[in-house]
Amino acid sequence: MDSLSTLSLCSHTTVNFEFNRRKMGQKSLNSSSSYCLLYISPICIGGRRKCLRMIRAASSSTSGPRRSTNSRRVYKESQAQTPAIPVDQIASLVVPAGAFVVVSFVLWKLVEKVLLPKQAKTTSEESKPTQGLKWSIAAGTNLLPGFGAKVEREAKLRLNDFAKELRSFSIVDMSGRNFGDEGLFFLAESLAYNQTAEDVNFAANGITAVGVKSFDGILQSNIALKTLNLSGNDIGDEGAKCLCDILENNSGIQKLQLNSTGLGDEGAKAIGEMLKKNSTLRVLELNNNLIDYSGFSGLAGSLLENKTLQSLHLNGNYGGALGAAALAKGLEGNKALRELYLQGNSIGDEGVRALISGLSLRKGKLVLLDIANNSVTARGAFHVAEFVKKSKSLLWLNLYMNDIKDEGAEKIAEALKENRSITNIDLGGNDIHAKGISAIAEVLKDNSVITSLELGYNPIGPEGAMALAEVLKFHGNVKDLMLGWCQLGAKGAEYFADMLKYNGTISTLDLRANGLRDEGAICLARSLKVVNESLTTLNLGFNEIRDEGAFAIAQALKANEDVRLTSLNLASNFLTKLGQTALTDARDHVFEMTEKELAVMF
Repeated sequence: MDSLSTLSLCSHTTVNFEFNRRKMGQKSLNSSSSYCLLYISPICIGGRRKCLRMIRAASSSTSGPRRSTNSRRVYKESQAQTPAIPVDQIASLVVPAGAFVVVSFVLWKLVEKVLLPKQAKTTSEESKPTQGLKWSIAAGTNLLPGFGAKVEREAKLRLNDFAKELRSFSIVDMSGRNFGDEGLFFLAESLAYNQTAEDVNFAANGITAVGVKSFDGILQSNIALKTLNLSGNDIGDEGAKCLCDILENNSGIQKLQLNSTGLGDEGAKAIGEMLKKNSTLRVLELNNNLIDYSGFSGLAGSLLENKTLQSLHLNGNYGGALGAAALAKGLEGNKALRELYLQGNSIGDEGVRALISGLSLRKGKLVLLDIANNSVTARGAFHVAEFVKKSKSLLWLNLYMNDIKDEGAEKIAEALKENRSITNIDLGGNDIHAKGISAIAEVLKDNSVITSLELGYNPIGPEGAMALAEVLKFHGNVKDLMLGWCQLGAKGAEYFADMLKYNGTISTLDLRANGLRDEGAICLARSLKVVNESLTTLNLGFNEIRDEGAFAIAQALKANEDVRLTSLNLASNFLTKLGQTALTDARDHVFEMTEKELAVMF
């Protein structure tokens, strides 16, 4: 194989490797001659001819005539275009090799992580306390450890402000500040020997049973605090027990609110034991907890000895019929309790029967009975009616969201004919139709004691509306009439619109969600033109009223020079900007004419 290397001076260095194989014959591949050419572009100091002389001189001085021929060939090839580097071939080799290296590295790391044991922590590292998350009284409490010092400073500043409030104001609301147990320990010190704060609200602050311990030694010495609200804090049974131990010797707190605090039967029993010794507590709220029959029994036992508790709230628990029966036994020997709230305890007809039996035997005067949402039917309504007939102290009766139907309504109506004490009665959501409402309406002809009547969520329809409106034209002393979601329609609105022209007692009329539409609104607008000395609040929300009805009401308000209406609710209707503007103009007109504010909601 012949090879030739030529080196020349050049201004731009260029290196070119070329491998060439020539065939010496048809089958002489192995005998082909190849050569390697390395050249550097010549520096043309004296032009191309001078370069050529230099090459020739070098060639002749080395290998004679053959070298001269080769020199000329090299010179010609040096002037030709440099062949391109095969990039595709290089890439085809580099990419698989790089991928192989990456995959190998990843697999090696995985094997190292799985097979190699983790280094054990030293004793000093294990004993070192962790930084943890910093608490804050502001929204977003879980902050990064790096902000710990700043957060702690801000929290202390805020807590200092809260402490000043406790020492400066009689009513302090700190609900929802989320200061937790640590914050309560700080603030509790401000209650010691405090003679200013009388009503303190610590609701929904993330307080647990640990935080309740901060009151120990504080509440025993505080005689000024009258109301303490810890609702919405998950203190549980342990927190209740701790608090009860503290309140046994407290002589100041008269109202204790522990709603939605996760109390169970054990916590209720602890409260019952505290009531046997505490002689200052007047109001106890235990709504929306987990108190069952056992807890009800514990509270009932305390009522036999307690002589000061006047209001007991047990709404939203799990007493059932047995719990109501146990409570009835305690009520028989109790003369102090005046208000009993048992809404949503699933006591049923049997529970009502046992409860009414205990109330009938007691010598104390009960003024409020709330047994709403307890699956009471007409059979249970019969027992309630018997109690209503005999009671001379009951002022407020709530049977809301039960299932007494028309039959139960008729029994309650018969009892109301004899009762002359009940002023507020709630029969809403009991599937009462026109027949039952007619029986209630007849009572109002001779009963001037009832001032508030809730009949909402009963499908009384236009027929029931007519029966009630006819009586209320000239009879009764009803001031607040609630008839929302009663399927009255435009015809029912017409009956009540006619009634308003003559009635002189109704101040609040709720007709929400009755499908009145524009026709019903126009009927009511005619009545608003007439001077009504009593009507101050009219609620027409959710009635599919459009601009036409709004225009009619607006014109009526402008026409009445002595309008007494102070609140008009047209929210959730189909009003456009035109209808809203008309009502706004009417509101401004009323203010200009009477100098009285009319609140219009749409």
